[in-house]
Amino acid sequence: MTANEASRRLGHSSGLCSFHLRQLARLGLIEEAPRGRGRVKPWRLRWESETESAEFDLHAEGSGGEAFSATLHLTPAERNDLAVSVRKLIKHYQDRIPERAGTQAVSVNFQAFPAPAERAGQ
Repeated sequence: MTANEASRRLGHSSGLCSFHLRQLARLGLIEEAPRGRGRVKPWRLRWESETESAEFDLHAEGSGGEAFSATLHLTPAERNDLAVSVRKLIKHYQDRIPERAGTQAVSVNFQAFPAPAERAGQ
């Protein structure tokens, strides 16, 4: 995605989008993708690249978090089954004794909704 594409999708100026894309790159979350034509500067998610950064390891102990996303192609029934499965998994952890040694409160979010038409093919 380029700053101009982000600008069109988000309704902000391309300069503002470019600034924030550079900030995300500085933090290691995104990186420049292979160049397009002319002055086009596309970006891609860092963890989609062939080389992963050792500095940005979500699985490292004490990293503070885990984040991921995926686009799935599901029927409404499959989407419901997924939601039920996630609820059961979360309930398993909720039913444990709270505040055990070595634990901390963790916020968990789950969303499953139809993707916008422009992303459905990705």
